[in-house]
Amino acid sequence: MKNYPAGLVLVFLILLSCTESNQHQKESILPKTEQIESFKIIDLSHDYSKETIYWVTAKQFELDTVYMGETEQGFYYSANNFSTAEHGGTHIDAPIHFAKGGQTVDEIPLEKLIGPAIKIDVSEKAIQDVDYLIGIEDFVNWEAQQQMTIPEGSIVLLQTGHSTYYPLKEKYLGTDQRGAEAIALLHFPGLSAEAASWLVEKRNINAIGIDTPSIDYGQSQDFKSHVILLSKNIPAFENLTHLDQLPNKDFEVIALPMKIKGGSGAPLRIVAMLKE
Repeated sequence: MKNYPAGLVLVFLILLSCTESNQHQKESILPKTEQIESFKIIDLSHDYSKETIYWVTAKQFELDTVYMGETEQGFYYSANNFSTAEHGGTHIDAPIHFAKGGQTVDEIPLEKLIGPAIKIDVSEKAIQDVDYLIGIEDFVNWEAQQQMTIPEGSIVLLQTGHSTYYPLKEKYLGTDQRGAEAIALLHFPGLSAEAASWLVEKRNINAIGIDTPSIDYGQSQDFKSHVILLSKNIPAFENLTHLDQLPNKDFEVIALPMKIKGGSGAPLRIVAMLKE
């Protein structure tokens, strides 16, 4: 548990302004700056390293040391160069990734990335069925259990439990092979196209995230869930972790990607904030 740090005041101000700008969005649980309270902060991001999992055809993460050590001037100095594909590790899919004319990473409004969130836990089913498709029934059951509809403007996080396999590629992806031929070997849960359409047509969500490599399941050939969601400028967060530490509702998410101009995706640092 951490006390509310002064360095997050700006983020809180952004959250409050985002909330107040939308009369229909659920009221933020974050405090006004003059009412400092304690929050539990949970990191939902995997770190980047040589173990980071990428799509089987994507360039993997590389970190090259520029300098590390004492300088001639007598002070210590460290610097690196890194390179990475947009879509790997914990990252964001911008709408343009699957929607012509969709928002690029730098164009996504902060209101889509910061705000109240809910969690749909399907881990019991998904651990039993590696190709499990999260369906409309899972959302309807959540609403029945919570005695409420998914709040307008929510960030929806999908917990399959598969983040526990990360970074073991054969368990997490279904294969440790790479290249185009490995695509047919991918096996992991995802969101069904029918459920994606239901969220778009029946609910008004701001963003969606999942603890697997893709919002579409591993055996998808047409990536319909991507197309449906991103065509409506609903960004997707992929390769999340620690969703088991979240309640089903009443928490906030801050999901800030690297602001790549024109990017179809980017590395993402995403955290959840729970009021103590």
